Amino acid sequence: MREIQFREALREAMVEEMRSDDKIYLMGEEVAEYNGAYKVSQGMLDEFGAKRVIDTPISELGFAGIGIGSAMNGLRPIIEFMTFNFSLVAIDQIINGAAKIMSMSGGQFSVPIVFRGPTGNAGMLSSQHSQCFENWYANCPGLKVVVPSNPYDAKGLLKSAILDPDPVIFMESELMYGDKGEVPEDTYYIPLGKAKVVKEGTDVTLVGFGKIMKVVVAAAAELEKEGIHAEVIDLRTVRPIDYATVIESVKKTNRLVIIEESWPLGSIATEVAFKVQKDAFDYLDAPILRIMGGDVPLPYAPTLIQEYLPNPERVIKAVKEVMYVTK
Repeated sequence: MREIQFREALREAMVEEMRSDDKIYLMGEEVAEYNGAYKVSQGMLDEFGAKRVIDTPISELGFAGIGIGSAMNGLRPIIEFMTFNFSLVAIDQIINGAAKIMSMSGGQFSVPIVFRGPTGNAGMLSSQHSQCFENWYANCPGLKVVVPSNPYDAKGLLKSAILDPDPVIFMESELMYGDKGEVPEDTYYIPLGKAKVVKEGTDVTLVGFGKIMKVVVAAAAELEKEGIHAEVIDLRTVRPIDYATVIESVKKTNRLVIIEESWPLGSIATEVAFKVQKDAFDYLDAPILRIMGGDVPLPYAPTLIQEYLPNPERVIKAVKEVMYVTK
């Protein structure tokens, strides 16, 4: 199977759906003439023209609102934020508009729109450009929130998101756009709301999503060398969350460690932990542990960033704690 970059997988998803439906268009800062801030939309202006690949001013509030209005009138916009940090400027449109219109109109209007762009840290970009808002958006009824971890999932999930009748928040990572992975040339879709068992195991369940899966997989590989067989689950979608897959795994392994980049309070990890202890308490042989980002704004200094972010060593330590391994 061919290997392509994460950015290429996203581009293929958009191009394939835009070729099949002329109601789909892409809009955002630098998506057209510049081929995208991260070159995700490279060549799309040449193929689809300026009416379907639209450069915008630096006004997230404005072009998010235009996208929502056009979705209410039968189009299927893909709105690219240069980073989800900038989506805070448009959050009123997303939360009080896109997420609620179906309910507030009594089902008369749907909003088939995708808001996509990078989330989380991307190196030394400091506090205002390095935040994780997955749990913020997942907290709002009416939105679906997708966070892919590899090119294969990115393409299949984005194609499903574009066709979804509801607004979808599709969160990527600046640090993953160059990642390569196997992606088939045949058409495929990955349903939203279904987690993936990346690696089967018997001793402990490790749960993550997005680029943090690199940390999770690396930790599982090191644990395997020590005879600890971790089951690894990639949530892929954090609203809705596939609790059933996690609980089925915990019933087998009896232990759970959740890894997430964001701040601890009100996190996705917190919600998963609550659900597992509620519905699978009798299967747990140890308290559920979380490995989270620091409870501070992300620092600029690379040494402090390393201390802030989850890493394989912290995951391995947590696994040994829930397994009561002392040596």
